[in-house]
Amino acid sequence: MSPEVQHKTSGSKGRWFIDHGNGISEMTYSILSPEQVIADHTEVAPGHEGEGIGVMMLDAFIADAREKGYRIVPLCPFVNAQRRKHPEWADVFAV
Repeated sequence: MSPEVQHKTSGSKGRWFIDHGNGISEMTYSILSPEQVIADHTEVAPGHEGEGIGVMMLDAFIADAREKGYRIVPLCPFVNAQRRKHPEWADVFAV
């Protein structure tokens, strides 16, 4: 069973996260405008590296961007690396 990706926002900041019970993985972002959101940082909880957790959170982020019509500025090195590996995601990135 895959862990559940959750989402929280507070003002101009937000995060996609997974509570593993023994740690939290998260992908944080900053809202520049209704049209652009900066992917700031990705961190996977110790012991959960290599499980595809980062991509699960990014998939949720991308789905949200498509649904709401904003573009992601990939400041986070992980997000930028994944963007390069997935040309099918080009529509949601502002580079």
